[in-house]
Amino acid sequence: MENAKYKRIVLKLSGEALAGASGFGIDNTIMSSIARQVKDVVEIGAEVAIVVGGGNIWRGVAGSAQGMDRATADYMGMLATIINSLALQDALENEGVESRVMTAIEMKEIAEPYIRRRAIRHLEKGRVVIFAAGTGNPYFSTDTAAALRSAEIEAEVILMAKKVDGVYDSDPVSNPEAVKFEDLQFIDVLSKGLGVMDSTAASLCMDNGIPIIVFDLTRSGNILKVVQGQNIGTYVGR
Repeated sequence: MENAKYKRIVLKLSGEALAGASGFGIDNTIMSSIARQVKDVVEIGAEVAIVVGGGNIWRGVAGSAQGMDRATADYMGMLATIINSLALQDALENEGVESRVMTAIEMKEIAEPYIRRRAIRHLEKGRVVIFAAGTGNPYFSTDTAAALRSAEIEAEVILMAKKVDGVYDSDPVSNPEAVKFEDLQFIDVLSKGLGVMDSTAASLCMDNGIPIIVFDLTRSGNILKVVQGQNIGTYVGR
């Protein structure tokens, strides 16, 4: 098996990716598949941190749009990410992968508080670290949390797991003529509004020189292929 091109990565999983075809809740088959793929990555020597969204359970923006206080809605979204993180931890440990959930909101009975040096130590010991509760602040997405944690732990790349095989100039589902980008610069993502991640997260990655690879999570084995440096998906950098 090929060695890892990237030594330390942050894998960004959307909550929707965990729901499968139902669009809501947690699909155990998908969770187990992700856990097996992460195990393969760990076995080639990569250090893996994961940031999980919560959109399969609750979306703060949607709650706000319905009249709920935005901060309250966002805190509810953070709790949804913790549920997903615990489920992912369970799936990883069923595969024999040691892991730790670290949350930006303290809840010591079920997870460790996020402490940067402790997170790095876990990674150095070969444990998968799952960052839950976003940044711990309302008005910031889990995309921004992924960018922030990547900068803090000095990750080499962010892997953005999607349901499509890269970044397109328009929605490939509704437009069969959509054109896929192989490489992009951060400024293109921001100026063209390509939807790789929100503008705050993209700007943070640009300012700190953290590349992003957008790839298709639905194809089993793709996480390993990306970490090995195979040319799949769309590469976003300077």
